[in-house]
Amino acid sequence: MRVKFWGVRGSIPCPGPQTVKYGGNTACIELRLDELDRLIIIDAGSGIRELGNYMMANDLPKGNINADIYLSHTHWDHIMGFPFFVPLYLPTTTMRIHGPVTHEADTLETIVGGQMTYRYFPVRDAELAAHLEYNNLKEGTFDLGGGLSLTTKYLNHPILCLGYRFEYRGKVFCTAFDTEAYNNIFCTDPDDPSYDETMAQEGELVAMEQNRVMESFLKEADLVVYDAQYTRKEYEDSKMGWGHSSMEYAIQVAKRCKVKKMAMFHHDPMRTDAEMDELAARYCLSGQNGPEIFFAREGTEIKL
Repeated sequence: MRVKFWGVRGSIPCPGPQTVKYGGNTACIELRLDELDRLIIIDAGSGIRELGNYMMANDLPKGNINADIYLSHTHWDHIMGFPFFVPLYLPTTTMRIHGPVTHEADTLETIVGGQMTYRYFPVRDAELAAHLEYNNLKEGTFDLGGGLSLTTKYLNHPILCLGYRFEYRGKVFCTAFDTEAYNNIFCTDPDDPSYDETMAQEGELVAMEQNRVMESFLKEADLVVYDAQYTRKEYEDSKMGWGHSSMEYAIQVAKRCKVKKMAMFHHDPMRTDAEMDELAARYCLSGQNGPEIFFAREGTEIKL
């Protein structure tokens, strides 16, 4: 398995001289399995535009493009690059698009393709030349053929969101973004008039169990791409409940799950390269006495 980052930011693209090193595009990850001649794309943020250009120059000369896109969820920063993905405009392209939907009344095709109406874009979804298939995904384990398997896991985010665990020939690659730790949603202050001891205890047990299940999903992976948009202080000061994790928590998860490598991902759009370098000096680990932990950067490729 080969993993390459094409977009590593969260929320909104942030191009400019202060984000050149780590990149300013929103989420897009390429997963290639050369032995199976399989291309899997995780998320269609603005980074998918450059991936599409690369595919036109390097994949198309070898034959028709055939790939799968797995969307973690349908927030705009994770689908906004879709209309600019050039292979969609080729009649010889076959693309299967998978992902969760929150409302059964809105299909994945309606949500993703809905960007491409004349109100927002000069080309309609119906005018795309590629052969497109849309598949609504839920939690489960799926045989993708050729010895490749996929396990999906619901994450803790304000919209239905999936983490992905790909396994092939003893190697494991996981994604877990956008997500944050499960917390007790019930009042835990005995002096508060709304406090209910039974509910407080039950809420604590449920949060602990969901965090345990989440960590089991990531256990002993060779590479995990994990949400780490905030520092702990930023998270605790004003970001709790926004569906993103702190760097400190991500590192704790990596250690508890005994993963080999963790790429901290979904960088805050306000974070400059200089600030990222300072955080890297503080948080990144070499992997000599535990997991290797680093900040994801556009263009980085990792072979498993």
